[in-house]
Amino acid sequence: MVDFPIEQLRPQFPSLVTPYEGDSLPIFLDNPAGTQVPQRVIDAVHDYYVHMNANAGGFFETSRRNDAMVQAVRQQMADFLNAPSPDEIVFGPNMTTLNFALSRALAKTLSPGDEIILTRMDHDANITPWIRIAEDYNFVVRWVDIIREDATLDLSTLEDALSSRTKIVATTHASNAVGTINPIRQIGQMAHAVGALYVVDAVQSAPHVPIDVQAIDCDFLLCSVYKFYGPHIGILWGRYDLLAQLPAYKVRPAKDVPPYRWETGTQSFETIAAVGAALDYLASIADITSPDIAAWQHLEGQRLRFKKAMEAIVSYEKELVAHLTAGLQNIEGMQVVGIVEPERYHQRVSTVACVHERHTPAQMAQHLAANHIYAWSGHYYAVEIVEALGYAEHGMLRLGIAHYNTHDEIDRTLAVLQQL
Repeated sequence: MVDFPIEQLRPQFPSLVTPYEGDSLPIFLDNPAGTQVPQRVIDAVHDYYVHMNANAGGFFETSRRNDAMVQAVRQQMADFLNAPSPDEIVFGPNMTTLNFALSRALAKTLSPGDEIILTRMDHDANITPWIRIAEDYNFVVRWVDIIREDATLDLSTLEDALSSRTKIVATTHASNAVGTINPIRQIGQMAHAVGALYVVDAVQSAPHVPIDVQAIDCDFLLCSVYKFYGPHIGILWGRYDLLAQLPAYKVRPAKDVPPYRWETGTQSFETIAAVGAALDYLASIADITSPDIAAWQHLEGQRLRFKKAMEAIVSYEKELVAHLTAGLQNIEGMQVVGIVEPERYHQRVSTVACVHERHTPAQMAQHLAANHIYAWSGHYYAVEIVEALGYAEHGMLRLGIAHYNTHDEIDRTLAVLQQL
């Protein structure tokens, strides 16, 4: 068993320890759609409204506190992603809105006939923004297929799709449907070899694995803080030169330098404050775990703490996903979709999709919900992969593990599914 301080972490989340009916605690396996938050995140929103509730750029105290907080959280987010500068961190309402803004700006730099490469694995938030600009500007969309047997990307189809006309390659880091982790550094190298920009959707990877935009060598990366224990807010990271040069859609009075030229209108400052609290929570995990840090000597300060914390989460979640996957495979009629070999768990995050030969995903999700176990069924906006896998009619049942889940919760979930 991995030595992970679960008993110290769970009490920090009020929703995890609040019974919904009698003494029964809910089990949150809906985490790919949004995680629960620790008390410090809730407190940060309250503290914002009491001590710094003001718009940006004023001479008075609350406005100055607001501006200092935003800049501090930008630095925290830069440390979390190992970004070179806090000025490369853009806040927005959600990943989808930010990606639409990015796609519109990039569209202005392309010509009719230029090509965009998308994958059958991605969430629609990293598909439709690119399809829309292709329709509007007569660009060509090419697709990377998946290998059905293990729900991984077929990189040979990426190789076939790349050409001198390729201008943008957009892929997910980890699938929100089946958990597959893609070799994004390799994909980025392939994209850059033909002169294309590489856009990474890290919404599903950021809660589960360390993110290092410098090591990935991508051009843009997007994620959502509500997927890693924070408020409903999105993040766009981009290379500073691109953020500075691209024709961002902005109002005239807004500053014309990154990141402000990408942050349209007044930001949700109270949730930005909560982002800082969520990142404080994640960094604190490093203080109560002891993963091997010999390979991370190039990191220091907060960047090292985030790396330690996320590596501890990786080890623990790998143990949980092994428990869940083995248990599901022991249920008669149940099939786990995607990577199931323990020796390949480094190629997946702890999001597990399954189908049953007699019960629909919706029926299974309803049965779980009746027992206070929360999980999603359907396609979860990953329309392309669900169709490619042959489950378009009913979708799949998705059980999404976070680091605050426990082995006891996995056992209870398996027992409830076994009742069917």
